[in-house]
Amino acid sequence: MTNARYTVNCSILLTDLPLLERPAAARAAGFDAVEFWWPFPTSTPAVDDVDAFVRAITDAGVQLTGLNFNAGDMPGGDRGLVSWPERSAEFRANFDAVTAIGERTGCRAFNALYGNRIDGEDPARQDEIAAENLALAAQAVARIEGTVLVEPVSGTPAYPLKTAADAIAAMDAAGEANLGLLFDVYHLATNGDDVDAAREAYASRIAHVQIADAPGRDQPGTGEAPIARWTADLLEGGYDGWFGLEYKPASPASQADPFAWLPAAARSAR
Repeated sequence: MTNARYTVNCSILLTDLPLLERPAAARAAGFDAVEFWWPFPTSTPAVDDVDAFVRAITDAGVQLTGLNFNAGDMPGGDRGLVSWPERSAEFRANFDAVTAIGERTGCRAFNALYGNRIDGEDPARQDEIAAENLALAAQAVARIEGTVLVEPVSGTPAYPLKTAADAIAAMDAAGEANLGLLFDVYHLATNGDDVDAAREAYASRIAHVQIADAPGRDQPGTGEAPIARWTADLLEGGYDGWFGLEYKPASPASQADPFAWLPAAARSAR
C-alpha cells in the first residue's frame, strides 16, 4: 500500500495570511501541494490577477492539485453556479480562466459545485441545466486532460447533492467520461451517508478525496470520524490521488498548529 499524499486547501486553512502568501506557508509547513476554491471575485479575472495567483504557487514550489470553478458568494451562502439558471452564462464564462490556470500549473482536478435550489425555479429544470453545464465544463477541461469533480455538501439544506449516490446521479446525467466524484468524508458523514458503503460502491468513480473530522470539521483527531481507517481503506482499494486537507481550525490548539495531527515526515509526497 502506498502512503497518502496530502494537499492543503488554502482557501480554508492558513487564513490568517493573505491568500497569495498561503502556498509558501504550506510549503514551509512541509507540504508540497495545495488546492483552492475559486480565488477571484468574478468568473473572468484580470490577467494580472491570474498571473499573481499562478506566480504565488510556482514561486512557493508547490503543486496545485485542485481548483474550484467560480461558486458564487460562498460566505454569503452560494454553493455553486452549475444548476443556477440565471447564472449559467457566468459559469460557462469561467471555463477559459479555469482551463488556462490548469494548463499553467499542471492542475487537472476542477470542482464544480452544483448550486442550491432556487426559490421559484423548477428543480427538474435546474437539474437539466446542471447536466448540460457539467457536460460543457467536462468538454472544456478535456483539452488539458482535466477532470470535473462533483461534490456532495453538508450544512446547506438547499444544496441537493447530499450523498455520494446523489453526485453519481448528477454525473451520469451529464454523461461525460471525465467527471469524477469528490469524496469529502466530512460532508458525507455529516449528511448521514454510509462512508464505507459509498467507498465500496463508487471506488472507480472517486477522483479526489477531502478530509476533516466530524463533528466539528476540525483537524483529524478532534472528532469521532475514523479518518485514519478511511484513508487506509481508500488506499487499499486502489485510490492513488491526493487527500485534500479541508478543515477549519476551531480549538486554540488547532489554531496554534493546524497540522499537529500529521507528523512532519508524512507531509511531503516527494
